Amino acid sequence: MKEERFVFEGIPVTYYQSGSGTPLLMLHGSGPGASSLGNWRTVLGPLSEHFEVFAMDLIGFGKSGRKPQPPYFDYAMWVRQAQAMLARIAGEQVGLIGHSLSGSIALRLASMEPRVAAVLTTGTMGGHFTPNDLTRRVWTGPRNREELVQTLSGIIHDTSVIDEPYVAAREPVVFAPGYADYFDAMFEGDKQQYADAAVLDAATLAQVRCPVRLLHGREDLAFPPSCTHDIASALPQADVVLLAECSHSVAFERSATFIAEVRDFMGLNLTSS
Repeated sequence: MKEERFVFEGIPVTYYQSGSGTPLLMLHGSGPGASSLGNWRTVLGPLSEHFEVFAMDLIGFGKSGRKPQPPYFDYAMWVRQAQAMLARIAGEQVGLIGHSLSGSIALRLASMEPRVAAVLTTGTMGGHFTPNDLTRRVWTGPRNREELVQTLSGIIHDTSVIDEPYVAAREPVVFAPGYADYFDAMFEGDKQQYADAAVLDAATLAQVRCPVRLLHGREDLAFPPSCTHDIASALPQADVVLLAECSHSVAFERSATFIAEVRDFMGLNLTSS
């Protein structure tokens, strides 16, 4: 897997590229330590056997740079960043995969870019919901490993799978100098504003013409499946898959199912190059 970089609006962006074939762009979520490797570590290799995979760290996450000035939560900037990454990928068709906040970003990008030929989301935001204590914990920077594990326990159904490699993959981001303060500033104040910022209105969803598949854990309490149902109600072409014994971290909790869904859905809807 190659680690690549480019500069977007003056900020360095890191992405990972591997495999060959029809391109997939993968976008991670917004929790503490979220990054391409933190979100997709268990599935990048298997997917690279069938697709050319591009996994990008959003600005303020992973190995990408941080915004120099607030607001650090910048949904419109992340959409522009995803659009810039899409422009770097060759080919007439690109499959798009977005998790949580980036599920909303992926669908918004699909409403703007005809090259997006199919969208698959996991635990997506984009519908109306009220943040609860678990949501608020996800959007609060942990100061030590114990707090990090506590946060992860709120978005994973079977907490026994929170093993050393999973925690270790997030620690370099979470505990980088100054990052906890940056993260808290990103999500300062009433958390409802961040849930609302990702809501996709009917006019936007009407412009999504490509096939869509929405995966959501049935036990996701922090980012409820109602978000997926709200989106699907406006997208007659959308499949909805509710996964049992699964919370928010679909690609990690149900890796084999996720890989099978991506291969099936993208294989049906993307033309091989």
